[in-house]
Amino acid sequence: MFPWYSSAMLVLESNRVIGLRLTKLTRGGCEAGDEANLMVAEKMAAAFEAVETLLTGGDFSIVVDRYREHVTANATRLIG
Repeated sequence: MFPWYSSAMLVLESNRVIGLRLTKLTRGGCEAGDEANLMVAEKMAAAFEAVETLLTGGDFSIVVDRYREHVTANATRLIG
């Protein structure tokens, strides 16, 4: 695969999740607050995971692929 492919796909897939989250947040209510809290917690956990991967000798492509897994899980959760 092309070295830039995963990064480009992460950008496209993230855009979709951003749209889904913004839709949920604009509706307001408890679900919006829960989503905001979950979003912050997920971002912090993903950042720590990325740093750990890189500090233990992992490659940047591993980090990108793992972020894509997180994004896919969020898209699935937000659609369902």
